[in-house]
Parts: sequence; C-alpha cells; structure tokens
Amino acid sequence: MRARIAALASGGGSNLQALLDHLDALGDARAADVVLVAADKPQAGALARASARGIATAVLHDPSDADALDALLRAHDVSLVVLAGYLKLVPAAVTARFHGRMLNVHPALLPAFGGPGMYGARVHRAVLAAGARVSGPTVHFVDEHYDRGAIVAQWPVPVSARDTPETLAARVLRAEHALLPRVVQAVAAGAVSLDADGRVAGAFAFPPDVPPFALPAAWAPADAGLDAALTS
Repeated sequence: MRARIAALASGGGSNLQALLDHLDALGDARAADVVLVAADKPQAGALARASARGIATAVLHDPSDADALDALLRAHDVSLVVLAGYLKLVPAAVTARFHGRMLNVHPALLPAFGGPGMYGARVHRAVLAAGARVSGPTVHFVDEHYDRGAIVAQWPVPVSARDTPETLAARVLRAEHALLPRVVQAVAAGAVSLDADGRVAGAFAFPPDVPPFALPAAWAPADAGLDAALTS
C-alpha cells in the first residue's frame, strides 16, 4: 500500500512540484501519492499547483492549532507529512504522532545555519557571511524544534567567492529538488526509518543518475577546481 502524503508549504511550491514530478516518473514503482497540500497562506502558489492536479487543498488559518491540523491529516488518512518550504513550527502533538513520518528540507547543511528565523535568503546570506565554501540541502525528520530532527541525507553544493545570496539560493534549490523527492520515496518505501530513540535506520544512497550541482563554467579556475573536488 502506498503512503499517503500531506505536503505543507508556505510559498510557490517548487519543492512540491519536484516531488510530484518525481513520483510521476516512478510510475507504478512509486511508494507514495500526494493526497493533500496545505499552506499557511491562502495565496501560496503550492495550493494552485495542487489544485491544477486535482489534489485536495487546505489553508491553515492558525498553524499553531494542533487539533485542527491533526484533524485535517486524519480526514485525509495521511501517513507521511512532507514540509516542502513550510516556514511555521509544526505543533509538538502533531510531530509526536508522526514520529518518523514527517520530513523537512532545509537549504543549508545542518546543524549549521538552522533554527528559528533561518529560512530563505537569510540562510544563504549567513553562509556567505561565514565564508563557508560548501553549502547544500539537508533532508531531516521533524521533531518539535526548528531544524533539529535526525538528518537523513545531505548533498554538498560548492560556494564561490563570486556568489550572491541569489546565485547560491538558485544552486541549492536545484539540489533540493533532486534530493527531497528521492528521500521521500526511500522513507515511504521503508528503506529509511527513524527508531524510537531518534536514530535513523537504513541508509539513503544518492542515485548516480543525478548530475552534479556545478558552478558556472565561466567562473574562476580556482572555483572550478573546488567544484571538481566536490562533485567527482
């Protein structure tokens, strides 16, 4: 039986689209279907993406209302929750019920550059301000705290001295689109799980069919050398 996914989002829904496209590409081999998309903003583009595909949608008028969120998830018989660009803290009662069945993608290599208030451009500005040479997305299980759940997978993305928050964000987002759907499929298929002690069981192997997340070819030779070292 396939897992029934609820995707929670706050914005345009590009990670949701990547997940939907990946599950479509898997066809009968997919281990999950997205049955609900909920957002904390009625104008969120993720809702329009879902509606266009006939997927049920909902607006979370009070994201801190655990009972309302739990009732919504129960009404759609949800078995796996994916935070796809969702910026609100999920109530502890809901994360507890979905222990090992709730995933988030964060646009940096946790535990660095995470926590309350660290989202979007703020993350990439912090990475550049720190002089980090590597960034990239993290997919992790969700607990009652921001960005502190057990890490399932990360993918390194090179950082250049030429980067701006916008160029780095675009490169990391490409990696998010590749990583999140594959981790969701692995968790839905039972290849990766979270035990009662909060430890990740199983292993996620990043598939070889995904191209490296390279720096622009026109950038400096030193940047190209870093890129080759990270993606070879």
